Amino acid sequence: MDGVPRVPDQRRPAPGNAPEELRPHFSVLGPVRAWHGAEQLSMGSPQQRALLAALLLRDGRTATAHELIDALWGEEPPSQALAAVRTYASRLRKVLPAGVLVSESGGYAIAVADGALDLALAEDLWAEAEKARGVADLCQARSLANKALGLWDGEPLANVPGPYAETERTRLEEWRLQLLESRLDMDLEAGCHAEAVSELTALTAAHPLRERLRELLMLALYRSGRQAEALAVYADTRRLLADELGVDPRPGLKELQQRILQADPALAGAPASTPEPAAAVVRPAQLPATVPDFTGRASFVSELSEILSAAEGRVMAVSALAGIGGVGKTTLAVHVAHVARTHFPDGQLYVDLQGAGARAAEPETVLGAFLRALGTADSAIPDSLEERAALYRSVLDGRRVLVVLDNARDAAQVRPLLPGMEGCAALVTSRIRMVDLAGAHLVDLDVMSPEEALLLFTRIVGEERVTSERKAALDVVAACGFLPLAIRIAASRLAARRTWTVSTLAAKLADERRRLDELQAGDLAVKATFELGYGQLEPAQARAFRLLGLADGPDLSLAAAAAVLDLPAEEAEDLLESLVDTSLVESAAPGRYRYHDLVRLYARACAERELPADEREAATSRLLDFYLATAARVYAIERPGDRTADHLETTPQVGLEFSDGAKAFDWLHAEASCILACIQQSLRPGSLQRAVDLLLAAKDLAESGASSHRYEVATRMAREAAAAEGNARAEGRARVSLAQVLNKFGRFDDAAEELEYAAALAEESKDPWTSGNALNEQGIVNNCINNPSASETYLLEAIAVFRGDGNRHSEASALCNLSRALLAMGRTAKSIDLARQGMAIYGDLGVTFRLANAKYTLGLALSQAGRHPEALDQLEDARRIFEVNRQRLWQGATHYRIAQVHFAALRPAQAAQHAEQALSTGCVGGDWMRANVLTILGRALDNLGQVDRARACWREALTIHEAAGAPEAAQVQHLLKPVAAV
Repeated sequence: MDGVPRVPDQRRPAPGNAPEELRPHFSVLGPVRAWHGAEQLSMGSPQQRALLAALLLRDGRTATAHELIDALWGEEPPSQALAAVRTYASRLRKVLPAGVLVSESGGYAIAVADGALDLALAEDLWAEAEKARGVADLCQARSLANKALGLWDGEPLANVPGPYAETERTRLEEWRLQLLESRLDMDLEAGCHAEAVSELTALTAAHPLRERLRELLMLALYRSGRQAEALAVYADTRRLLADELGVDPRPGLKELQQRILQADPALAGAPASTPEPAAAVVRPAQLPATVPDFTGRASFVSELSEILSAAEGRVMAVSALAGIGGVGKTTLAVHVAHVARTHFPDGQLYVDLQGAGARAAEPETVLGAFLRALGTADSAIPDSLEERAALYRSVLDGRRVLVVLDNARDAAQVRPLLPGMEGCAALVTSRIRMVDLAGAHLVDLDVMSPEEALLLFTRIVGEERVTSERKAALDVVAACGFLPLAIRIAASRLAARRTWTVSTLAAKLADERRRLDELQAGDLAVKATFELGYGQLEPAQARAFRLLGLADGPDLSLAAAAAVLDLPAEEAEDLLESLVDTSLVESAAPGRYRYHDLVRLYARACAERELPADEREAATSRLLDFYLATAARVYAIERPGDRTADHLETTPQVGLEFSDGAKAFDWLHAEASCILACIQQSLRPGSLQRAVDLLLAAKDLAESGASSHRYEVATRMAREAAAAEGNARAEGRARVSLAQVLNKFGRFDDAAEELEYAAALAEESKDPWTSGNALNEQGIVNNCINNPSASETYLLEAIAVFRGDGNRHSEASALCNLSRALLAMGRTAKSIDLARQGMAIYGDLGVTFRLANAKYTLGLALSQAGRHPEALDQLEDARRIFEVNRQRLWQGATHYRIAQVHFAALRPAQAAQHAEQALSTGCVGGDWMRANVLTILGRALDNLGQVDRARACWREALTIHEAAGAPEAAQVQHLLKPVAAV
């Protein structure tokens, strides 16, 4: 017999009624093991484990002694095989709980409870995963699949002898690969293309002849925007199959290559092999609800609906509605969109562009939200506006989608958001007339006619109340200037007060002190409606309403609001909640508050009218002090021993306290938009220095990569404001902060220019912070541009400045940077010593996050010394610390360095996998570092025989380096030369 046959017996039930945690459980998806409760049992010799495995894999069915002999020894059993089987069974029975191993009909059986064998559990999990996938619940399906795959613990039946174990090992490994392929297929369905590339790169290296893995890799690369690499995978596969097996790729792989060459739009959705591709299509339905009492505007509804519905079969239709605030642009646009939605079966997108406010929505942010709504994974959304706009148009290609862009600032904000595809349409509202929006159908929306205005008022208040007081009702809508928003607010207020008559409301609106100046054209008409609520506030509420409206951020936390109001948190919360009840303030989330843009404008108008300038300045100054004091605390927690906080402006605010570093870090990132808005608002005499110092305290916003772009914008504004004021100290600090951001993204020439100015300003202001940090950054720049001797000079000066200032934290940072400079000059032993010195200082200071930088540096030095195992230990430690502290860019850079070590240690498959993870995560160093990652990825792939894909990586790296004028371009050209000469 070839092995133990699987016969359709009934499974033997588990013994006894022992509690689940005391029942024995077993594993075969790795070493063959058994546990009783938490205690691992000794399974004895390899032959005993082989016997146990043969019984476990029979699902509780009985195996005869002869079947077991066949399983353990095959065709050449020993002379005492039967006695040996009985001995092994006897020993197992002594180890296992009573009743688990039973003798029956001349054979043996194992009784295993449900869920007590890892293989059975994996089978059950996978069955559930397939059910979830069948009902299009990809999230659940992937989770279950990962749980099933997670049960493998190395090679199945590891070190178990015998022909049966060998056969089952092969079967289980093949099943694991099939599960992996299915789960990766689901990953691609879910849009996780970038993440899948890394895993598929490693798997194709380990299983080079497995065509399904190659097919999935091609699809993942294509969907990640890496078409050249996807095609290169096919070329590598075709050559490998011809060399190894003398065959061509299977038809499915060939077909995929052709579809990629033709840029088949269907490839952007679910894979062709997906049983139900329609289940993966996302059809957004984002339109706000239309008002049930929509009134009038019949000609506009007909005109706009006809234009939108005509988008089918021709170039995109664009209609732009313009008019004053409160004229009903949004109400009309939403109503028309609902009327026309049947013509757009692939969905409707909506966004409030906040063009009337001080902080209009950025097009790249809106595009990110639209792409997510259309089913694009976060990892597949590019960073730049141009790339997002291009991807947005590609995703919409072949779809019929209506896009409503509400409250636009200008045509420049709108252009990147237009679909641009045949069959799609856009409906835009704005306060300005968009004559420069090419091809748009322009509609000027005026106030309602008296008849329409009275009809809207009647529908809200009720016909019976209005009919009896028609003259008073006409007076009300006339006092509202026939402006829909004003009419709606007035009518709703009356409808909510059953004891009022229409004449009562008309008399109130007749009071010109509260109405006439506001109920005119433009924004003044909107302010009039808010006056109705504002006039009813208590003095403390009104003061809070005015002062809180002065802050520029998107919202305010309770603690920040308390600082603005100069009140204890409890009193501030009571005031804010009472304002929420009046609908003048919104509760964005528990403990957070915001104004509607128009209400904020009104609140500021009230503040300017009713509060002296020094009181308004004091309120925003308190907010700046609060953010500065709290951010300084976060900085000190993240960097113990760093004296930066000692060089910041002192404030009367004490800021928030944090119980641990994680909570401090959470606060900083939760407040990122508010902090940066406060900085930009405070760049004026009297608060400029504190605003710049807040940039220093909040530098983690740039370093983590989460808010780098907005941080850079704020830093540039700070630099200009400081230069205009002639504040050398503030300008020097702003320039160093800007250089630090530029360095992170590989823009070294720009950083060097900023640092040259900063150094001169440091001399003028005698600022040790600017002096030391400018020198340190200059050292980093020069090392990155292959000028390590200059880097050494700058860093030695920086170390001297930091030591003179007692700044041990920054001294450790400079020592690590100096270690890298010496490493570039081949002084490896000294480089290792300096990295260890930096680690020792960080260790003394109790730093965890910054310790990762030292470990990263030490890993580089050890790698160059050829001490690869030690280097990997340090780099893996660094990567874990960066990941825990959410330093995404540093985490990606560490993956790149790990890839370099694996490549140097002749492990190209592992090198390729980590390089892919670096690409999907992002790296400190921006495009420059991305090109370096592509270079090492290409070298690893070349070693794996994937020559065409390697060349695709090198060509992309060369393009990046040549565009930047980077010296690394010569190295990449050299890599391409031998292939180009063939």
